[in-house]
Amino acid sequence: QVQLVESGGGLVQAGGSLRLSCAASGRTFSGYTMGWFSQAPGKEREFVVAIRGSGDRTDYAGSVKGRFTISVDNAKNTVYLQMNSLKPEDTAVYYCAARQGVSIRASPSDYDYWGQGTQVTVSA
Repeated sequence: QVQLVESGGGLVQAGGSLRLSCAASGRTFSGYTMGWFSQAPGKEREFVVAIRGSGDRTDYAGSVKGRFTISVDNAKNTVYLQMNSLKPEDTAVYYCAARQGVSIRASPSDYDYWGQGTQVTVSA
């Protein structure tokens, strides 16, 4: 069983930055893929980015490429999402997720474990 706890959300002006953290308890990331998803009010959960637990491969949604960076610290069992040049349309609840396996997937249904989510609000 993997428990995920996100932190780092908040309110920021457009053009600002936030760093989200996802701490995992219960095991290391070895053999897992970690992902971040966003869900805006009234919309479905969307893929943002994913990384292999080894950190050697990532995949980004086109809307965040060049602005967001995912990283993993296996010593701390923590995944980070650095969000720069934030836009009002980035406003959403951001969820950390984990799936067993090393292939990167973009569908929420492919992920086995989820955090509770953290709110990111970007004002114009």
